[in-house]
Amino acid sequence: ISSFQVYIIQVSVGNHQWTVKHRYSDFHDLHEKLVSENKIDKNLLPPKKIIGKNSKSLVEKRQKELEIYLQTLLLKFSVTAPKVLSHFLHFHLYVS
Repeated sequence: ISSFQVYIIQVSVGNHQWTVKHRYSDFHDLHEKLVSENKIDKNLLPPKKIIGKNSKSLVEKRQKELEIYLQTLLLKFSVTAPKVLSHFLHFHLYVS
């Protein structure tokens, strides 16, 4: 049986805050698309780790790294977020 970790990330844009829930593979897919489409630094995403990937300390460390990754993307694309990033962050649920 395969197990996987879902990361719950707090997202903040201006006065708005919400959470998104994604597996690491979702972050990896997003990153690959952003690297190919928008030329972001390919080393920005925290690396995939195999050994001990579900240990509590690694999960907490990766959670923080993924939060920083998303905040970095939001700063880089502060004017207009690419469609793939907007969808990943569930912007379509919060459009007023």
